[in-house]
Parts: sequence; C-alpha cells; structure tokens
Amino acid sequence: MLSIIPSLLKEMAQEAQTTRKMLSIVPSDKLDWQPHPKSMTMRNLGAHIAELPSWVSMVVNTDELDFAAAPYEQPAVNSQEDLLALFEKSYEEGRSELEKTDEALLDKIWTLRTGDTVHSATSKAEVIRMAFCQTVHHRAQLGVYLRLLNIPIPGSYGPSADEMGL
Repeated sequence: MLSIIPSLLKEMAQEAQTTRKMLSIVPSDKLDWQPHPKSMTMRNLGAHIAELPSWVSMVVNTDELDFAAAPYEQPAVNSQEDLLALFEKSYEEGRSELEKTDEALLDKIWTLRTGDTVHSATSKAEVIRMAFCQTVHHRAQLGVYLRLLNIPIPGSYGPSADEMGL
C-alpha cells in the first residue's frame, strides 16, 4: 500500500520554497494595493497564502469548519516580514501535525460548511490536497498583482520570464 503522508510532506515542502520566494518580494508599502475593487488587497491575499499551510493541522485535528460558527479573523500583517513570519508559523504547524498523523485518519470525511449549507464533504487527504491547490492558485494571483506593479517575478516550476531576461 502506498503511503500518502510522505508524498504530501514532499509536496508541501516543495510548494513552500516557491511560496517563500513570492512572499519575500511583497512590498510592505503596497499591502493595501488591489488591482480591482472586487479583488483582495495584497495584505489580505498575502495573509491568506501565508495561512494556508495551517489548514493541514486544522484538517488533521477537526472534522469540519463551519464559517457560521467560526467567523474568520485575519492575523495582523503590516509588513513583508509579518507575512513571512506568519507563513513559517503556519508551515511548521501544518508540517508537524502531518508528520505525526496516522494514515487512516486521512480517509475520514472532513466537511466545509456555512451553517446548514455544506460546501464540501471529502476525505481529509483530499482537503489537504485542496489546500495545496489553493496555495498555488492564490500564489499565481499574487504573481499577477506583483507583475502589475512591475516587480520581477521569481520562477515557480522553472525560470520566470524575468529570470530569463525576457
């Protein structure tokens, strides 16, 4: 039987490298910038990216998240350093919990809801993968923000156009 935990830990570590690169170039003086009124500010987007690794520990240690019962409070983020510190704390928390998790626990169902409205009910392993996908998605969104501010973008899975001198 293939063990999923080592695979998830490897993917988490690989994605953390790129996430660190992206968060490390967020300009502290542009945290309130947003490309459109319907878009998140760079502060909110960066904080969301930085917090996503903590979803691993939340999923491992709970059976659901009910937005109606647990209103979200974003941590204070006032600088690039705050973003990186939040990311490192979240990453360590998530990685640590995943390392000590029993493989069978990842087959249990985890539910995301708002009161009686169920958004999803899938295995804990699938929710952890979804959190990784959310990281990639929002990191790419952050890349667009940075590009619009003419900030050179680091490569994710190979060199970026900036790194290639294009």
